[in-house]
Amino acid sequence: MRRKQVGIVAALITAGAVTLTACGSGAAQSGTAAPVQEQTQTQTGAQQQDPDRDKSGVDFLRGSANSNRADRSAGDRAPDNAAPEVKAKWVELRVANAGGLEPAVVNGNGRTVYWFSDDPVNGGVSTCNGDCEKQWPPITVTKGTKLFFPGIKREDIGFVKRADGRVQVALGGRPVYLFAKDQKPGDILGQNVGNRWFVTNPEGKRATAPAPPTTTQPAPPAGAGPAGSVTFFTGKNFDDFSGDNFATGVRVEATCADLQGGFRSLTTDGAVKIWSEPGCKGRSAVVADDVRDTAELGFPAGVKSYVRA
Repeated sequence: MRRKQVGIVAALITAGAVTLTACGSGAAQSGTAAPVQEQTQTQTGAQQQDPDRDKSGVDFLRGSANSNRADRSAGDRAPDNAAPEVKAKWVELRVANAGGLEPAVVNGNGRTVYWFSDDPVNGGVSTCNGDCEKQWPPITVTKGTKLFFPGIKREDIGFVKRADGRVQVALGGRPVYLFAKDQKPGDILGQNVGNRWFVTNPEGKRATAPAPPTTTQPAPPAGAGPAGSVTFFTGKNFDDFSGDNFATGVRVEATCADLQGGFRSLTTDGAVKIWSEPGCKGRSAVVADDVRDTAELGFPAGVKSYVRA
């Protein structure tokens, strides 16, 4: 199997701004999206084209922006002076550690993602408009935007329509935002501002300090089918852009396959059996959901081989 160094990716901040005081509300419809067929990974980690979209017109792709070869000069990492259509090419929401909070959500540029307590949960509306969004840019998408979501459940992602007509991403029914004063990955200067703004976790709730690791193996969901593809990441929290970290996408077969080194996190479209040593030896576990840190399953050195479960 071939592994692939992935480069640093790009970050979409489609417009917007926000103030800390009450924000005007605009008519909007809830945008919770219908399930779509998610993308699979090849052995090189490249995306396979799938035209299925929900009513928002957004393309949902498993894995990360890097493992799907997203344009490095567009989307979340587009220059500030880039055209809106360039910034709208792709958005990434990934699980990470943000300022000591974990699991938290960051965008493709590593900037922390927040929710606003004034926004009604599942209300289909953002109350942060006008001057408010100048401080709290909403994370928005347009028709054709590619949305990467390593570590986040597809069913937790939805959309709301903003007062100006733009479509904003929501997690767990809450519209999500960036904070203008955050300048670099790990900044959480917006946490608890006015006791109304909070770093979001993957379910759209408050991110907290990480819990102690556990070696309890999760039970695969009842009826989970065997994995067809898995993306492995050398960094935990699906990190394939910091330092020497990279990702590799693989087809999962009924015969054992080795990885070149230890991989600390993974995204999967079904059940896969992972092993702590090459040749499907050592400690094993069956997982059917994304794993943000294999150490929590008793794999501190990462996954080194795998087979279809």
